[in-house]
Amino acid sequence: MALIGGAAAVALSGAVIAGSALAKTPARSDGAAQARTLASPGTIACPDVASRLPAVPASARAEVDRNLALLQTQIQEANKRLQTSVGQGGPHFVDNAILGPLKDKRASTIDRIAIAIGRTTTKPTGLAPLAACTLTR
Repeated sequence: MALIGGAAAVALSGAVIAGSALAKTPARSDGAAQARTLASPGTIACPDVASRLPAVPASARAEVDRNLALLQTQIQEANKRLQTSVGQGGPHFVDNAILGPLKDKRASTIDRIAIAIGRTTTKPTGLAPLAACTLTR
């Protein structure tokens, strides 16, 4: 009986040792997934709007500044989305899910800036192309 109990204790000890050794083994990982996380997805680059504005009347300054800050926030949010969505979607994912909506948001914000300026002086024109952003790698 002692021999059987001893053999069971040895077998159990071996299982515990093997189990703890396996616990320290990293999970099998896909090399491509690891490469995707190490490669930078790039960053969103947008034209500077502030430098393209005419003189901003004092009465519009606060609204224009708020909207310029909003443009920066939109870029930051798009960059965050770019970082968190690595590997998602197909080849046009960034264009359709990030750059397209960003362009629409920026166009609205830039239009609000032009309207704010236009309430006091001549409304600036030619700002629409500043809405489009690109992905730089």
